[in-house]
Amino acid sequence: MDSFTVVLQVLDSTIRLSVPLLLACLAGLYSERAGIFDIGLEGKMLAGAFAAGAAATYSGSAYAGLLAAVVVSVALGLVHGFASITHRGNQIVSGVAINFIAAGTTVILGQAWFQQGGRTPSLPNAARFNPIDLPGVETLNGIPVIGAIYSELISGHSVLVYLAFLLVPFTWWVLYRTRFGLRLRAVGENPAAVDTAGISVPWLRYRAVICCGLLCGIAGAYLATAQGAGFVKDMTAGKGYIALAALIFAKWRPVHAMFACLLFGFLDAIAIRMQGHPLPLIGEVPVQLMQALPYILTIVLLAGFIGKAIPPKAGGVAYVKER
Repeated sequence: MDSFTVVLQVLDSTIRLSVPLLLACLAGLYSERAGIFDIGLEGKMLAGAFAAGAAATYSGSAYAGLLAAVVVSVALGLVHGFASITHRGNQIVSGVAINFIAAGTTVILGQAWFQQGGRTPSLPNAARFNPIDLPGVETLNGIPVIGAIYSELISGHSVLVYLAFLLVPFTWWVLYRTRFGLRLRAVGENPAAVDTAGISVPWLRYRAVICCGLLCGIAGAYLATAQGAGFVKDMTAGKGYIALAALIFAKWRPVHAMFACLLFGFLDAIAIRMQGHPLPLIGEVPVQLMQALPYILTIVLLAGFIGKAIPPKAGGVAYVKER
């Protein structure tokens, strides 16, 4: 296998592995820009993945799974909003609680419904989001380099992959070119000023957590019905936390978030590729170390390469209306 093919395969894996990170990162962006810190990205993704796997199993439709994932994830987002916005509870505690609830509930329901150790049955292709070929693949296949890049990197992904990357410019437009985005950013910086202007701070923040739940649901559905073929116990494997790290690394900006998620996806793809392959002067590296590589480098990058990341000023602070 020539080096060009290997590079294409690694980059193709990078795109696929970065999609759930990107969706979760954009989800956290909406929430945290509004001043609601959300540690529960992991839990919402996991619950969404289980809902997608279960619904697709019963209905035979990937879109039914996507809808179920979004509904469950948004419901958990509203629970987080109810605790942290309405009752002004600690946002970190609420997010951690959602993670624990999702981790336990998905296993219990999976075992009760399917008796497969917390898994859902393997989904047939008809119940999954399958890769689609873009127009012109056959025409460009005969062209060296360009044809391979088009068919391997650009074409041949599921519809959720294209949706994830289209959401990056859409999120930028929403945040910086719409009234809703202006108010969303303002409520994360100075909610008192937003309240003085006659705009409801709680309603704005609730809309932010709904957007967060929507995107986490899509991320979970991608894991269970596109990247995988059903739900597996703890299948998010810390992706929600890596998405939070990417969000900080990107300094709460959508385009930067995309590149940060691609970087973490690339590290994950390299780790998978290097498993079982000896390194020069070192020999074969333990599989566990290669699996931990993305998480180790996440800590290294956050510790020394992002500079000063300043979160929204009102982030994590419950707003109390002045009387």
